[in-house]
Amino acid sequence: MPSTVVTLENLESQQQLKIQPPQSGPSLHGRIRIPGDKSISHRALMLGALAEGVTTVEGLLLGADPRSTARCFSALGAEISELNSERVEVKGCGLGQLQEPDRVLDAGNSGTTMRLMLGILASHPDRLFTITGDSSLVKRPMDRVIRPLTEMGATIWGRRGGSLAPLAVRGRKLKPIHYHSPVASAQVKSCILLAGLMVEGSTTVTEPALSRDHSERMLRAFGAELSVDPDACRVTVTGPAQLKGQAVVVPGDISSAAFWLVAAAIVPGSDLTVENVGVNPTRTGILEAMAMMGADIELQNERIVAGEPVADLRVRHSQLRACEIGGDLIPRLIDEIPILAVAAAFAKGTTRIRDAEELRVKESDRIAVMATQLGKMGANISERPDGLEITGGSALKGAQVDSDTDHRIAMSLAIAALNATGTTTIHRAEAAAISYPDFVGTLRTICD
Repeated sequence: MPSTVVTLENLESQQQLKIQPPQSGPSLHGRIRIPGDKSISHRALMLGALAEGVTTVEGLLLGADPRSTARCFSALGAEISELNSERVEVKGCGLGQLQEPDRVLDAGNSGTTMRLMLGILASHPDRLFTITGDSSLVKRPMDRVIRPLTEMGATIWGRRGGSLAPLAVRGRKLKPIHYHSPVASAQVKSCILLAGLMVEGSTTVTEPALSRDHSERMLRAFGAELSVDPDACRVTVTGPAQLKGQAVVVPGDISSAAFWLVAAAIVPGSDLTVENVGVNPTRTGILEAMAMMGADIELQNERIVAGEPVADLRVRHSQLRACEIGGDLIPRLIDEIPILAVAAAFAKGTTRIRDAEELRVKESDRIAVMATQLGKMGANISERPDGLEITGGSALKGAQVDSDTDHRIAMSLAIAALNATGTTTIHRAEAAAISYPDFVGTLRTICD
């Protein structure tokens, strides 16, 4: 049986990924492992740098974003061994002991690096820090974390009234606050909690809905005093804290698994198992949405690894149906909405995604970009101010599409291409390496 042809071409300044399924259609089989969770990888490096003693990290994601975090904290004085997925050692400085660097910190494309680090830097008195990022990151709003940090007494300067990088931070002794966040955002919550580690007293964040809780889990593991009220969507950290180095095992990233879950669900004849996936309840919105669409996904070998729930996910092809995605579900699948749009293109009926205006200020305007690029392939998709409307059933055709330098867009379009007729060419496909360095290799493996 002929297999899907997957070709990656290196041009002068970008990569083009070409995908041509066989005329008989592909089918996806096998068992695969995905890269380590990006959110947990960031936090392991950061807390290891702030802790006393040595932190070991197994399963670290080797994408561009965690590398940016590692470079920044190395410049701040932490000793971080060469990054690999087997074992990384971080010798921490101790809380409050980060050094004033002699150069500008570069967060690259990583909003998590910049936003979480701002809380850490702002709480280091009498030191001056400057931080910037790439051409995409300097356009992304930072005021959502700068606002509460300013309430705590932080001094931060930046473009457009302090809302855009490059940013300068004068560390100060901060005061505790109770911040009522207007959005459910793990980055906002984590930034404030990290700032609160060095504050005398209790710092509290209340959200409109639960966001992912990796920071809370890891802060507790490192020794911080935390109280959590999930019913009130409220978390409190009591400082000053003392963090001790830990052994961290990073599970597979469910956001990366999502591409293969959708791929096997939409491609006839597929039966695929994705191993070692983190299934933290604050991250499993993708599984709930796929269940509403009628996907055949089975959790196997469920277990707890280093405080995080983990499972193997077996997914088989099924006829998907449309559903409504919005409300409290959105914070638990915000990163998976681009690939859910692909699933919706093959579902029976009209899927509506709402309450997702946060997608406008990600690495790209993911609402506009997905509507445009998936539309080029023949999908019946239209954008709404806070989401997308997709009517399934239109046969997709190969086309020239563009990632807009957004890793999740690049991979979502690649999955759509598996179920399209003809050849799809994805321009600027190198963006996938931000969170999934071997995405193309895994794609080839399951298509053979």
